Amino acid sequence: MRGAKPNVTGFARRLRASQTNAEAKLWKHLRARQIDGYKFVRQVPVGPYFCDLVCREQKLVIEVDGSQHADSQRDKTRDRYLTDNGYRILRFWNNDVLNNVEGVLLTIRATFSNKSWLAPHPDPLPVNGEREK
Repeated sequence: MRGAKPNVTGFARRLRASQTNAEAKLWKHLRARQIDGYKFVRQVPVGPYFCDLVCREQKLVIEVDGSQHADSQRDKTRDRYLTDNGYRILRFWNNDVLNNVEGVLLTIRATFSNKSWLAPHPDPLPVNGEREK
């Protein structure tokens, strides 16, 4: 059966209601198709994970993180899941959004205009799994 799952919808609503100042500031600039006409949604589930902001059309996930995410193994696992499913991930620190939102918006726009991330990595690993030094 298709449709929203009440427990997932409720959790997403709680996340939206408790967003950080940085998330709120960035959302103000992304909502209502303000960036090149692309639609963003916030606190949306992608597989088993909730993402701060997602442009489904471009398969772009934007995360706004505090220092607790600096070396998070959970984030690495989550990022692998998202990239394995075709998503591009942009991460910004709360400070960047709060103090340089124009720079953040320029980075997002540049990501939309640069499709090179869809191509295979130019330096693939050799068969034995190690790069030459």
